[in-house]
Amino acid sequence: MAAACSTEEGGFLETYKQQVETLGDLTIVRPSGFIDAHTAPELERALNNLVSERRFKVILDCQLMDYISSAGLGVLMGAISTYRQNQGDLKIAQMPAKVFKVFDLLGFSKLFEVFDTKEEAIAAFREGSA
Repeated sequence: MAAACSTEEGGFLETYKQQVETLGDLTIVRPSGFIDAHTAPELERALNNLVSERRFKVILDCQLMDYISSAGLGVLMGAISTYRQNQGDLKIAQMPAKVFKVFDLLGFSKLFEVFDTKEEAIAAFREGSA
């Protein structure tokens, strides 16, 4: 499943896309571009759809993410709470250094497991940690 959204900020077009892939009982969500107040609802829809489908083990593959605002971080907080209440989790993989810097500064790296690679996040789920 793929979705796309565009917003105009500061005179230029910022694009957000996402892909969702299932891998057994895991779901990998790959956001691409800017997650801000205009595009965060698209990510929220995808994460809420997974709840409706009872898919609570999710990896957010951030390799192509350029930016995440407080709106996007709020979406992640809401999702992780729901997933953990249902014996799942939301793990973060491949977050670019510039995005991780803000993520870490705001204390989110204490709330989320963050992995250098998607394969490490998959292995963490496979090893039995939610």
